[in-house]
Amino acid sequence: MATYNKRGYKPKNKVEKEVVENIEDMESTTAEVFNTLDETASKTEDFVAKNQKYIFIIIGVVAAVVLGSLAYKQYVSEPKQMQAMNDMFQAQKYFDEAVTGVKKDSLYNLALNGGEGKFGMLDIISEYSGTPSANLASYYAGTAYLRLKDYKNAIEHLNNFSSDDEVLAPLAKGNIGDAFVQLDQKEDALSYYEEAAKMRNNEYTTPMYLNKAGAIALDLGNADKALTYFKRIKDEFANSTEAANVDVFIGKAQVLANK
Repeated sequence: MATYNKRGYKPKNKVEKEVVENIEDMESTTAEVFNTLDETASKTEDFVAKNQKYIFIIIGVVAAVVLGSLAYKQYVSEPKQMQAMNDMFQAQKYFDEAVTGVKKDSLYNLALNGGEGKFGMLDIISEYSGTPSANLASYYAGTAYLRLKDYKNAIEHLNNFSSDDEVLAPLAKGNIGDAFVQLDQKEDALSYYEEAAKMRNNEYTTPMYLNKAGAIALDLGNADKALTYFKRIKDEFANSTEAANVDVFIGKAQVLANK
């Protein structure tokens, strides 16, 4: 085996000379790399030594935040949510009874303000702000106000509600549209109906809000847009309630669009 890297070795020809020079260059580069690593390690050690106190403080703060977050969730957030659910039970019962009952206005008022010493939805929103129950209470409150014809409060509370639910999310947007219709703000109503129709694609809310959007679009004189919504009901939601009479609306939209 050749020993080109031995001290004092003299190359016998040009090829060996080039090999020796390459080996020497590699050794020089390797030495520089290790020297750089040593210098970096030394600087890192110096930095740690000089800033050890602050590094420990930062680590301690991060640990405290993580542990604090876990503790808050376990000992504050989750128990608060459980209590909120318990306190909302009676208000939710009033709301459900209002939907199916006879004395709707009084029941919706009880759902909002409470009764029998129990919290109403407005109390849940106030007392348990930031919890899922308070968020859901905003939906119930907004819908109750809508049924009581207090449209401005309905819009305010429904706008405070957020959800990924397949049905509740578009219903909240659609209810805002209903409130704007009653306030004779039809452009706003159309915007919310369109948003409600786009939010989810299901057999219940999508055709319902496509139908409402089409009706408002017709009322606003936008027959082409209305025709698009009605045709979508016919093509995509043939089994929906709205599809039963959609041909009539399609015909009306076509007549207006051709004028």
